Amino acid sequence: MPEKHEDAKKPASETAPDQRWKLQVFYLCFYGFMTQIRPGESFITPYLLGADKNFTQAEVTNVITPVLTYSYMAVLVPIFLLTDYLRYKPVLVLQSLSHISIWLLLVFGTSVLDMQLMEFFYGITMAARIAYSSYIFSLVAPSHYQRMASYSRSSVLLGVFTSSVLGQLCVTLGSVSFLTLNYVSLGFVSFGLVLTIFLERPRRSLFFNRPQGAGDGAVPTELDKMAGGDGGGGMRGWQEATLCRMLREVGALARQPQLRLWSLWWIFNSAGYYLMLYYVQILWNEIYPAMDNRRVYNGGVDAASTLLGAIASFGAGYVKIRWTLWSEVVIGMVTAFQAGLLLLMNTTSNIWLCYAAYVLFRGSYQFLVPIAVFQIATSLSKELCALVFGVNTFFATVLKTIITIIVADKRGLGLSVHPQFYVYFGYFTLMAVLYLLAAIGVGIRHRRREQPVELAVAKEPCQLPAEMPAQEKSPEADAVRA
Repeated sequence: MPEKHEDAKKPASETAPDQRWKLQVFYLCFYGFMTQIRPGESFITPYLLGADKNFTQAEVTNVITPVLTYSYMAVLVPIFLLTDYLRYKPVLVLQSLSHISIWLLLVFGTSVLDMQLMEFFYGITMAARIAYSSYIFSLVAPSHYQRMASYSRSSVLLGVFTSSVLGQLCVTLGSVSFLTLNYVSLGFVSFGLVLTIFLERPRRSLFFNRPQGAGDGAVPTELDKMAGGDGGGGMRGWQEATLCRMLREVGALARQPQLRLWSLWWIFNSAGYYLMLYYVQILWNEIYPAMDNRRVYNGGVDAASTLLGAIASFGAGYVKIRWTLWSEVVIGMVTAFQAGLLLLMNTTSNIWLCYAAYVLFRGSYQFLVPIAVFQIATSLSKELCALVFGVNTFFATVLKTIITIIVADKRGLGLSVHPQFYVYFGYFTLMAVLYLLAAIGVGIRHRRREQPVELAVAKEPCQLPAEMPAQEKSPEADAVRA
């Protein structure tokens, strides 16, 4: 009888036959793989700078590319909320329509305004990634979350790797033009829209679409606890009240040292990481302006960096150290390594050395991502975890936008690509110095805490009564030393 009662509380997706949700997960992973097959993506910058479009490097660097950051900033919060409110599928459809718009503009657009509009749609597709990464959690029971998250992430990484290899093979071995490659990409993203239409729309989501009192099992969720008693009274709906309470809870959680440390890493490092990602193809074209498209190896480099990133992410799961003591040291050393790689990328005249530095830079970032995810999520409920990552991403986007306005936009400093990379090098160097200084502070505090314990242990044998015979003292002294 108790078992039946528990089953009645479970969502329909958990009581459905195993075969059904397994098929849904398989289809979603297949969808995630196929929507990453865009072989022209690795070659967008040389395509814009080449004979097909013939934009100047200043136009691409200071006028076209900054729009991507502004677009992402503008749509991030609305899409984050709409993803949950509309239950994922409509936002995935919007993402597919935006992908189609990108490649229609790349193929048929001729003006700077067309390319700015293309970057605007690119920002929408990036913001809509949250719909795919959270959709899978509406299909399976909490006990399957970790495994399903790894499946969905692996399918996306495999898709990116396959797409990059396919693009490079077409360009290098097949002598396919960049324009033809963009037609191929348009075909794949159109197929992705067809796949999106057949996705099942979940009946529940994380915040807005939950049956009253429904959790993911017998234990009520953080959302249920916060919503308890508010019902639907007042001018505001329970959803708004609950989200406000959860945001206040996130503010309170910021006092936890490890959560604060890794959230700050997420904000500052990811801002610099994505700025490097947006402008690195322009740097490659500056270092090696290849006249022959077959000698442009962007796809192969993206494939190698994706593979190394996947290996680094996997390997990070096996790093077992005392993170409360060593987090600042690890972050500081990795950030210093990234700063050195940025300096190497910007000063070398050897394109292969620049490629290698880029691959290592991405791998080092991907190494820390799963560690940050674990450190942030380990003590949070599912709902609060989603909000923390959403807030971190928002602040990272704000920071990225500010840097873009000052450094890259023609209305700011309008720097060319090499001076920009010197700025990014200084940015990562400053972060590395701050993290290493924080590590020294943590080490000093840890040593001070350890010293009273050591002194107490050292003094303890001397506190035995003076009249105790020597043969009775020695066993206790041995026990203390042990």
